[in-house]
Order: sequence, then structure tokens, then C-alpha cells
Amino acid sequence: MNQRERYERFLSLHQRPTGFVMPNAWDATSALLLQEAGFEAIGTSSAAIAAALGRLDGRHAVSRAEHIENAQLLGRVSGLPINGDFEDGYGDTEDDVAATVETAIAAGLAGLGIEDTSGDPNQPIRPFDDSVSRMRAAAKVAKGRIVLTGRTDNYLQGNPDLDDTIKRLTAFAEVGADVLYAPYPTDMDAVVAIVRAVAPKPVNLVVGTMNGTLPVAELQKAGVKRISLGAALYLRVMKDLRAAAKELAAGDLASASNGLSFREIMTMIGNAPAA
Repeated sequence: MNQRERYERFLSLHQRPTGFVMPNAWDATSALLLQEAGFEAIGTSSAAIAAALGRLDGRHAVSRAEHIENAQLLGRVSGLPINGDFEDGYGDTEDDVAATVETAIAAGLAGLGIEDTSGDPNQPIRPFDDSVSRMRAAAKVAKGRIVLTGRTDNYLQGNPDLDDTIKRLTAFAEVGADVLYAPYPTDMDAVVAIVRAVAPKPVNLVVGTMNGTLPVAELQKAGVKRISLGAALYLRVMKDLRAAAKELAAGDLASASNGLSFREIMTMIGNAPAA
């Protein structure tokens, strides 16, 4: 598939009555395992990429070029549409954000997300007007070319203000964002309020709410069109690695080495779809 075909395929997934699940990968093998399981699109994870590189997430510690390279890898081995989790758009200015969108399109991505974060721990959320202006700049480039997700991190940054969250998401929708996203709302009432506020545009939700994970069917019933996993799968793998490390430290070689066969992984890589 070329970039246009990936974009159109990805866009069509958001138009399904029941929506879809978009898991997040971080390397070639994780992307192949998700493709093997039958998922139709994959997201990158800025948190997983940062952690794998030994860097802090959300602090501009991973460059645009590094994240683009990772996204291209996931798309190349899986043959699936890729959505880039591109933080604040990698730059201080509207032109920087627009350049990131253009770069994502040139790299063959089907979608990308732009947040209202700043990378500054002292003021992690950008002012409303600045956030909207940056989203408008992204949308001008993205329109009809790549699926643009407008995201506010209010809840993640300790500001559980539903009114401000809806204000930001509706403004992002008005200036051209295709999908709206606020990670971890307080509860399902907040999820429903967000879905209704930005309708008919689709809403992404990561795993669940501040109250915990929820079944896919329950989120879809609430009107959520896209369910992402963020760093959840990466963290699950790291949890299993920690357990294996403890088994190994206790002398249990058999349990610690009871994983997939390397031959199986090599076969997957050898059979990976052509880019």
C-alpha cells in the first residue's frame, strides 16, 4: 500500500459502527505479533519508545527523526496503517508542528496525534489559544492526507476538569482534527460526555478511565470508536521479563527461558509483508 491507501484504509476503520482496537507496538517483533493476531492498524507509543531507549517520556527526549524511523519500521514489517503518537508535534512553533505533519505524510504514515503538552514539567499543558493554533496549523497540512488526532492531556497531568477538556477537544474538532482523544477520563460518565460533545467525530480512548480498564464492548457501547493501548503491552512484556529475571536469579533456567522459539520469530520476519 502507498501512503494514500494507508490513510484511506485507516480513516475507514473510524467509520465502522462498532469502531476498532488499535494496539501500540514499539519494535519490529511486537508489530509482527500484533499483525499476526489480526489487528488492522497499529499505533506507535512515545512512552514505550522512550522507555526502551532509557529516556523520560514527554520531555522532548526522543526526537522527531527517531520516532518517525520507529513508525516506518512498524509499517514496513507489518504492512499495516501506522498512527504516530507524536506528542506535542516536536517543536515550539506552529510551523514546527506543520512540518511534523508533512514529515509523517512523507514517511508513509496513515495517522498521527498532536497533544497540548509542552514538555515542561512546571507547565505541562499549553495555554488554550496556543494549543488550538498549533492544532489548526497541523490540520491545514493534514486535511485529506492523514488522519489527525487532537489530544488533550488534562487528566494525565492532574487536571481532571471535564469542562476544560471538552472545550479543548471541541476546539480541536472545529479547526480540523479528525479524531479526539483525552487519555484516562475520570469515569464512564466523562467518556460519554466527551463522545457527545465532539459528535459526529470519532473519539479514541486508551484502555479505560482513571477508575481502571474496561471491556472493549463497554467502551464501544459508550460510543468510543478507537481503543488504543498506549504503553500497556510494552509494560506487560516488561512485567513478564521481570518475572523471568527473578526465576533466573533463583536458578530456574527452564522457566526463565520458556518463551517463543527464535526460529518462529525469524520465520515471521522472513514472511513479513512487503512495504
